[in-house]
Amino acid sequence: MQKSKPNIMSNILLRAVTLSDLPIFFEQQLDPDAAAMAAFPSRDKEAFDAHWAKIMANEAVILRTIEADGQVAGHLVSFLIEGEREVGYWLGREFWGRGIASEALKQFLGVVQTRPLVAHVAKHNLGSKRVLEKCGFKVIGEDKYTNIGNEEVEEFILRLDGN
Repeated sequence: MQKSKPNIMSNILLRAVTLSDLPIFFEQQLDPDAAAMAAFPSRDKEAFDAHWAKIMANEAVILRTIEADGQVAGHLVSFLIEGEREVGYWLGREFWGRGIASEALKQFLGVVQTRPLVAHVAKHNLGSKRVLEKCGFKVIGEDKYTNIGNEEVEEFILRLDGN
């Protein structure tokens, strides 16, 4: 039996992050299933606010809110670590499986034109790995790290070369 195609939202828009987006991002990162999938523990309000104040003040960070049919669906971020530009994203669970992350990342790659561009994804997060691969990223390695929750995470490292 063939699965039907998920309902893909037609209007995906990237825009600047505003302070009014932050309460939505906070709630999205509290979702235990999303946190488990990302292998990134949720932050409490104080830690969340401090983190976002820091990244919003950093001129080297590129941030965008993802809107899907007028709703805040999540965000994209690009930042520098040890001289490499990286990319990451978070999508509220109610927006998963609808092509939103792939389309948003595709649009974001037009904003962030630095290449190579690196991404890290937990090995068990196959949906996120697939999003990156659809946008041209290739697995270049594997790693392990200890996240902020003191959990060991195995991850794939992906890179996008060229333009």
